[in-house]
Amino acid sequence: MLQQGYAIELYFDPALENQVLKAWNVLARRQISTQLIEIESRPHITLFSAPSVDPSKLENIIKAFSTKQEPFPLSFSAIGSFSNDNDILFLTPTPTVSLLQFHSQLCDMMKKEGIEIGEEHRPESWVPYCAVAEKVPRTRVAEGFCVLRDLKLPVSGYAVDIGLVEFSPVREVFSFVLGSNVEV
Repeated sequence: MLQQGYAIELYFDPALENQVLKAWNVLARRQISTQLIEIESRPHITLFSAPSVDPSKLENIIKAFSTKQEPFPLSFSAIGSFSNDNDILFLTPTPTVSLLQFHSQLCDMMKKEGIEIGEEHRPESWVPYCAVAEKVPRTRVAEGFCVLRDLKLPVSGYAVDIGLVEFSPVREVFSFVLGSNVEV
């Protein structure tokens, strides 16, 4: 059963996005996981997720929010995994003040508009990560880690835009460049 819902995602500059895509492709070639490619995802950090939301309400919030923000540096400095139902391998960004404030300010703006923030996306419990593989068979997790170690971390770049997607498969509803009100 495919999971359904909406997510607000933070996207990267093309060079950083390509570094993440490189990891996706190597993991796919090694047949460790092709899930993110199959669902047509884009490299990102999830800022918020919910089974149902009003996209037009979120569009107004995110448009207003993105105009007040500037692109900021991101550096993926570690690899990790969640051993839940999805068995995810991910890159972890260094938790900079810029990233944590960005997320916290977005949550504050959403709460003011009456949007409920689930436990895993509240600022005090949020774990920022960029998935590089999902549904990894348990017997292949160690091999996945070895592949990711070859990435030569840290990989650095910038957070440059924010968008809303519907899933699964992933379909972008809208996205905005940080620091402007231009829809991408």
